[in-house]
Amino acid sequence: MRYSKDHKAETHARIVKNASVRLRERGAASLGVAELMKESGLTHGGFYAHFPSRDALISEAFAYAMQQTTGRWRKRAERETDGSRLAAIVNGYLTAEHRDDVGNGCALPSLGTEVSRANPKTRKAFASKVEDMISMVVEQLPELPPKTARREAIGVISTMMGAMILARAAGTSEFSDEILSAGRQAALRSENAAKPSAKKPKAAKIET
Repeated sequence: MRYSKDHKAETHARIVKNASVRLRERGAASLGVAELMKESGLTHGGFYAHFPSRDALISEAFAYAMQQTTGRWRKRAERETDGSRLAAIVNGYLTAEHRDDVGNGCALPSLGTEVSRANPKTRKAFASKVEDMISMVVEQLPELPPKTARREAIGVISTMMGAMILARAAGTSEFSDEILSAGRQAALRSENAAKPSAKKPKAAKIET
């Protein structure tokens, strides 16, 4: 039976989506093609109609997971009308719900160390998506000079990722919740410190 191009594209997208969940849950080494295709309602033999290799699928799944996170950040920022858009991103990211939903969560805490051992093509694709994340956060800091905003964005993202890794390692304990809270405060504290002051500092009073 021949399928339309739309059907093939939909099937391809479903495989990539399922693979991205498995990657985040179990890592690249545990991603089995046969199991994945069965889960997607397809036969093992149909895999190569969509991907030239397992590595090609992994690269696409990495990219999908990263795009998913960036899209969520953008939606949170766009919904924010009163407060800080960056705060909306940070506070929506460092939550117990995100900590506990590894398969549908951000790819960076789950896969960052794995990417360092991946092939050059995958690492390059991953780096490109990290740049997209940085650019998206920079957009939320229009009051800062471009270089300062980029440095701030890198710092905030690094703080968020590190806090999420530690929180997941600590499980679902009060300690884990404490890590998430501290991570939120640290990320937003650095944002506030980087903002230029609207008031000129008062001259120090000289005591005699």
